[in-house]
Amino acid sequence: MALAHEMDKNDNKGPLSEESSGQPFGELIRDYKPLPDTIWRFGKPNYARVNKTYFQHRTMVHKEGSLEAVVSKIVKNWEVESHHIADIHQWQTMDVTAFKAAVNGGCPCNAQLMSDVGPYNMLLGETKDYSGGTQSFEQSNKTFSATFPEGFAWECLEVFSGPPNVLFKWRHFAPYSGTFTDKNGKQYKGNGEMFNLIGLCMAKVNEKLVIESLDIYYNPEDMIKPLVSTMVDHSQTVLGGDEEAEGKTAGPGGCSTDGACTLM
Repeated sequence: MALAHEMDKNDNKGPLSEESSGQPFGELIRDYKPLPDTIWRFGKPNYARVNKTYFQHRTMVHKEGSLEAVVSKIVKNWEVESHHIADIHQWQTMDVTAFKAAVNGGCPCNAQLMSDVGPYNMLLGETKDYSGGTQSFEQSNKTFSATFPEGFAWECLEVFSGPPNVLFKWRHFAPYSGTFTDKNGKQYKGNGEMFNLIGLCMAKVNEKLVIESLDIYYNPEDMIKPLVSTMVDHSQTVLGGDEEAEGKTAGPGGCSTDGACTLM
């Protein structure tokens, strides 16, 4: 994840920097090349900070050319597009005519919906403390950039099956050194401990390794619960908690809380 506050909307064209590729650390982990007419959604992303977190705290170092290394690069390039290019017709890592993404077997969303709401909101949906339906794409990026100011890194842990149906285990991680704001505006300050999120994904790709579908499996509450452990201002506490939302996690992907395939 490139940090929201490090992007300039006026600098919205051109290739990624060399430091975004990972090469200054001695390894090419992201080789995305935008089309000549590509417009960066929030300004050109800079991955220098998250790359530093990735190289410092990753748990796996995969051999070049291994399935794990290939999957890692594809996903990192996919993240560039899904977060930072608004026009799906400028996407290259996905077949936008066929693309579908679903979370935990829920209703799938297509490329345009993911571009509209953003990957965070698509993947998280509605949890007790986070609402993907009320956060805009830009707000969600700002929320998690403030939560993980050193970048929110991602690594492929293991690949269980090769193309065309690629099943792999992944880890999202970062020091929780920032401040998370929940859906009610309550703020929680991280203590710098390492945040870890583990999940699985089944990616269907074509012969060119272009993504046709993503089926992601993880518990969205595992993403949010660790972030709400330390409240900045205890006067914000609501006596009795949020009973209506307690225990509910609904709406990831294209599903609403009642199970209908609508926008969260």
